[in-house]
Amino acid sequence: MTKGDKFLMIFIVVISILSLAYVKRSAFNYKEKYISVQVNGEEIKKFIFDSNLIGKTIPVETQYGYNLIEIGKEKVRVIEADCPDQLDVKQGYISKVGEVIVCLPNRLVIEIKGVDEGDVDYISR
Repeated sequence: MTKGDKFLMIFIVVISILSLAYVKRSAFNYKEKYISVQVNGEEIKKFIFDSNLIGKTIPVETQYGYNLIEIGKEKVRVIEADCPDQLDVKQGYISKVGEVIVCLPNRLVIEIKGVDEGDVDYISR
């Protein structure tokens, strides 16, 4: 292995690490986050994180079951559910874009998504 080969290998490793850092920073850099509440694959509620929503609880009652969602500062959790295993309640808070809470018996999915510039910025209740 020559001196040029070693230099090329170090150069490729450094470029790879810098590329990874750039992609990681830009991929999760959202101006705002919102909570998407979906039942049976359909989005039924959408909440932009706001200081007015901190500490609020939102009941989600459908034909599949009942869940009570609590919104904190930039985080959300399920505090009550009528499903037998209570895995969604035990999961606790989620706060990062892409994280989800799933309650299979009630067909509920709570996901944190990022608002892109092309997305609509609204709260539906």
